[in-house]
Parts: sequence; structure tokens; C-alpha cells
Amino acid sequence: MEERVLGRTERPVSVIGLGTWQLGADWGEVSETAALEVLGAAVESGVTFFDTADVYGDGRSEQLIGRFRAEHSDLPIMVATKMGRRVDQVPENYTLQNFRAWTDRSRRNLGMDRLDLVQLHCPPTAVYSSDQLYDALDTLVADGAIANYGVSVETGDEALTAMSRRGTATVQIILNAFRHKPLEAVLPSAIQNGVGIIARVPLASGLLSGGYTTSTRFAENDHRNFNRSGQAFDVGETFSGVDYETGVRLAQEFADLVAKLPFDATPAQAALAWVVQQEGVTTVIPGARTVAQSKANAAAGELPPLGEEFLDGVRELYDRELRAQIHARW
Repeated sequence: MEERVLGRTERPVSVIGLGTWQLGADWGEVSETAALEVLGAAVESGVTFFDTADVYGDGRSEQLIGRFRAEHSDLPIMVATKMGRRVDQVPENYTLQNFRAWTDRSRRNLGMDRLDLVQLHCPPTAVYSSDQLYDALDTLVADGAIANYGVSVETGDEALTAMSRRGTATVQIILNAFRHKPLEAVLPSAIQNGVGIIARVPLASGLLSGGYTTSTRFAENDHRNFNRSGQAFDVGETFSGVDYETGVRLAQEFADLVAKLPFDATPAQAALAWVVQQEGVTTVIPGARTVAQSKANAAAGELPPLGEEFLDGVRELYDRELRAQIHARW
């Protein structure tokens, strides 16, 4: 699989990575055996980048990755984790003392002396402008607890603020065929500043796979059930902020565009390829709950260019149906 250098980390990573929220919590149950099989299938398919967080299953996702790494210590896997969502979301909690405690916990969970990449996990907006915060992160690097730091953001403005700091190696942001805002300023700024872009929610919480209908029901502990109106966290994390019924209808339009491609691809693979083929994107991190999903996602990294007709169709769909609804919100 193609690899690209992940911004200021200076490390190459696969263009298709693996998001591991699903292996921790909030997507229904995934057994430990199934989770380890998903990790293995991803690596066998060329994936070299795992994204996790200390809050996914309260550390379960990190622990599973740690176990997998211990059993495959020779594999060149880069692991990115996130911190900050295990406490009240107020700027006062983003301190060096807390950072040390959080990263120490993640180091234990992952079995790593030094974490490859630690991202602030969508903190309050004011945090991105705090000089003391970046000084604290620089201290963690100097101490050898982490090799690099980045941010995971909800809005483009947050991304631009973080990228103006010399120590910010990466920005993680929602980008998919239903969410185009980052194309305007965030990706060009990332190119200019040498910052890696990690694209998350690339399938709009599964909508772009084309497998859902208006009658689909999700498990009680699945965020696609309990967070549709932003009851638990930012609503943009669930179906990219698109209302479900609209998303199902537009997913069928997207699938119709995929069917016209001159090569075979599933809607999910085309959606991933759309993200990968945006200039400025380093890696995209779809989740997977099964071995088949993991392998199919990785295969999207080998698709040929999607072509102007397809790209124009995606752009027209967004402008016609979604721009007015969601563009200004994030």
C-alpha cells in the first residue's frame, strides 16, 4: 500500500489506517478475539497506522493494541492515541500534571515506553490558543514520554489555530464525501505548514457504505443510536452531522455514482478513495468490526484515480443537498 509521511512526525504511514473506536466501545459489542483478528487483517493488508484513544472502552482499545503489538513486536506499526476526554471538558483540566498522568496510563495500556503520537481529543476551543498547553506538550516530548503531538478537532478554525504552532505534527479532522469544509482552508494550510492530516469518520458513520435503510436499527450502546442529536458528544461525530433519513437517501445517490466508475469498487471503498485522493490528506482511518471489513477498507488504498466525472458528481451532491445544512457548522 502507498505510504505518505505523516507531517512533522517524519514517519511514513499507510494511506489507509485503522480507527479503533469500534474495538473499544460505542459501536456495539466486539469480542477480544474478533478485535485482535481485525488488527491482524489490517496489518496483513498493508496497514501501518492505528488510531486509538484512552477513552475508547476506558482503555480497552489501547490494551488490545498493546497486546497485538507485544505479539507482533517486529511489525512497523505507528500508534496514535488521544487524551483529554476522561475529565470534565474545561480548559483548567488541560495541565502538565494531567498530561503526565494520562500519557503514563496510555503507555501502560499500549506497552510503550514512548508514545508515537498523542493527540488532544477534541478539547474546548479555548485550549487550542493556550501557550501553556503547548509548553506542557513540548515538555512531554523533551521528557521522552511522547515522540510527537497533534490535535483532533471538531472545526476548521480549531485546526488552523493548532497548525500555527510549530510543535503541532498532525491534525485529525472529519472529512468525507458528506463533509467538504476542510477542503477550503485546512488542507491547503496543512500542505503549507508541513502538518499531517488524519481524516476520520470517512464513511459518515457507515452511511457511505450504502448498507443502511431508514428501518435499520442500531444497538442501544451504539452512538448511532444514542448520539443522533448530540446527546453525548458533538453531533458531527455521528453520521457527520447529517440527519439520518437524508443521509440514507444521499448514500443511495453516492452508490449510483460509484456504479458508473470504470472499475469495480464498493461504495465504501470509493468513499475511502475519495478521501485519500484529496491533496493534503496523509491517511484515513476507517473503523472495522470484522476481518472482511478490515481487508475491504485496506483494498481501497489501491484503487485508481476516481476521475473528474465522479468527483464532479460528489461535489454536486454536496452543494445541492448538504452545503446549506452542515457546511457552516464545523
